[in-house]
Amino acid sequence: MSRFLSDNYKSLVPYVPGEQVNVKVIKLNTNESPFPPSPKVKEVLSEEVIDKLNLYSDPELKELTAAIAKQFDVTPDMVFCGNGSDDVLAFAIMGFCGRGGKLCCPEISYGFYPVYADIFGVELEQIPLNDDFSINAEDYIGKNKNIVIANPNAPTGLALSFDDVERIVSSNPDNLVIMDEAYMAFCYDSCMELVKKYPNLLVTRTFSKSHSLAGLRVGFGIAQKEIIEDLNKLKFSFNPYNINTLSVKAAAAAIADNEYYDDKISQIVATREKVQNQLRELGFRCTDSKSNFIFASSDRISAAELAAELRKRNILVRYFNKAKIDNYLRITVGAADDMQTLVSAITEILEERA
Repeated sequence: MSRFLSDNYKSLVPYVPGEQVNVKVIKLNTNESPFPPSPKVKEVLSEEVIDKLNLYSDPELKELTAAIAKQFDVTPDMVFCGNGSDDVLAFAIMGFCGRGGKLCCPEISYGFYPVYADIFGVELEQIPLNDDFSINAEDYIGKNKNIVIANPNAPTGLALSFDDVERIVSSNPDNLVIMDEAYMAFCYDSCMELVKKYPNLLVTRTFSKSHSLAGLRVGFGIAQKEIIEDLNKLKFSFNPYNINTLSVKAAAAAIADNEYYDDKISQIVATREKVQNQLRELGFRCTDSKSNFIFASSDRISAAELAAELRKRNILVRYFNKAKIDNYLRITVGAADDMQTLVSAITEILEERA
């Protein structure tokens, strides 16, 4: 740490992303899609587009916001796009909760929420989960604070029902409710339609998981236009060109190719269910994940030891050395063959300890 860093940030504990590697491994630690992007993405990344990279990208992102608006049956002025959904979440927490504002979120959830609260001076309340890792909707009814919830939650994979989400939103009319739907494509119970009914709801999504574009960093939020106007005011005060031209073209093409992505999502969900059942047969406890990952624990081997043993076999999974979840692994649902390699490796490891 240099002596120039502001005192405001010296105690900051940054978010730790999943490990990225350049060697050949089965990578099941960062919740990326095992499939390539839609072929239509390659079609739009033409030489003509590349030849224009000497020009700035469109700060209003008209092509992308129009494509997203069409997909979700809203108007373009209800769409805000960011450099990943992290960008959208950061602007929202800064703008609606910053400098002494109040925010609450689940105690076990996406690690960026407390980081953003810390960096933007937000008073954060982290609400414990139920013993089964589910979110108790009653804890958020009439909370009188801004709220952010990942739904399905990460790393547990559990989801709130549509009805519970609406009860939370409707009972907090004077506060912003952010529903982070990064994994909702694998759950099929989105609350997106509620943005037309409730002016205090912001729903965020990402292209990183279901649309195979993690490397391009594109996310978006949908809300009534007044919230979007606020977010754009912040963006244009910070970085008007927050999404590059190639990302705009690729994401606009991807969001329109429902046939391709519906098929890939269905394959991921089927693989998730198969592998969860296989792990349960091996004695694992698995949450009823509605995401593109599995959250699993075994009494036969600690999560830390299992992660280390899998790593020796060139299989990466995510281990969180945190209270309450330090005996669970989060396992991305990868390609079907890779997941069977994982199951075989786990079976072998457990047999060695029998």
